[in-house]
Amino acid sequence: MLAAMVLTAWGARALDVVATNDPADPTVWPNRASSANSDRWLAEHHDQLRSMAPRILVLNFANGCTAARAEVTARELAAALSESSRYHGYEKPEAPAFLRPRILKVVDLTDPAPFPTTPDGNSTRFPRVPNWHEGMFNFVYRELYSDRFAQFYGIASPDQPGRPLPLAELVARGIVHEVWFLAHHGKAGAPYECTELKPVYDEQFRRVGDEHRHAGNGGDPDEPWHGRSLRITFINWQRGIGCALENFGHALEGTASSRVIPYFTRYFGEYAGFDLDKRYGAPFGSFYAVNYGQSALVYSDPDMLTVTHGERRVVLSPYIPIGGNVHFPPNGRRHYDLDNPQPVRSTIEHYRRFDGPDGRDLAAPWSIDSFARYRRTMPDCMGPWLTYWRQNMPGLDNPCRDDAGRPMKNWWPFLYY
Repeated sequence: MLAAMVLTAWGARALDVVATNDPADPTVWPNRASSANSDRWLAEHHDQLRSMAPRILVLNFANGCTAARAEVTARELAAALSESSRYHGYEKPEAPAFLRPRILKVVDLTDPAPFPTTPDGNSTRFPRVPNWHEGMFNFVYRELYSDRFAQFYGIASPDQPGRPLPLAELVARGIVHEVWFLAHHGKAGAPYECTELKPVYDEQFRRVGDEHRHAGNGGDPDEPWHGRSLRITFINWQRGIGCALENFGHALEGTASSRVIPYFTRYFGEYAGFDLDKRYGAPFGSFYAVNYGQSALVYSDPDMLTVTHGERRVVLSPYIPIGGNVHFPPNGRRHYDLDNPQPVRSTIEHYRRFDGPDGRDLAAPWSIDSFARYRRTMPDCMGPWLTYWRQNMPGLDNPCRDDAGRPMKNWWPFLYY
């Protein structure tokens, strides 16, 4: 059992004891053998894991967002991430969730009303960049690791009563696995959607010395490295859970692009259409290259796509999309297109199953009806699409095969490598 004292914001007295009660069961994580991000145990036992229940530290900087609202938001987001980790859950009600995030603590860092005037509407404790200007990233990530913020977290180990643990120690001890924070996004800029420093692994899933890279959607060069991965995700509290799922989706894309886990880079890039230059000879790797606000993709028939790229028109034929990415479903005409009624053929629901008549993945008719069920539960931003998108990634008990014909690894444990 791993336990930690939870203190008041100023460390004055113990409010509660957090006993994590990690099980001995090696099919779940964290457990008594491994409870910290980037443990060697994770890579060695990847294939026997049946579920992961990471502990989330939630920080609320958004003046106007009550502590109760912050907790509801965090729990709704945890539920959404859990739902989206059910492999083919849209068609299999019995499919178990692999990810079961747990909210360890919600730390209220807002100011008391009446709120003071700040450049961005966030509290005076928001670690903003000095001399900000409109549109810049305005969050100082290193501050989250400071002794000052350790006081705010108010979590101390029983072997050192009264000393609040800083973030790096909370991660090293396996008490915290992720940080989410709520804030305003306004004219004074915003934090990155998701940052993560992650160790580099080789083809055999062994760490390469102390090599590490930014593996989120952008990164602060001054964020300290402490030897273990840590994902820090910004949540715009005035938007919904579907918008927050975009941040987590871009984090997956960032991890793949960083090449810190070669296996994940290889297969995620294929699934998400990051290899269009290699597969089709396109002058771009993915559709992220096309202009925002422009309907640059035209499907003249189910297997032919014409892309306007700058001044050029590029024809991809026969074009059969796989899984798409955060901004582009298989029939997306432009960034953020959730409403194209035109069907296409896609292998998204058959990715790496080799179940077609020619021994390839079955290319089946696909339309936006595939994710219609999530328009009610994840209605904002790309939420409906992203829930379905994540459910088609190789997860628990997937029947997919890799290039060598071996069972495809469940992708979700890579989050905590």
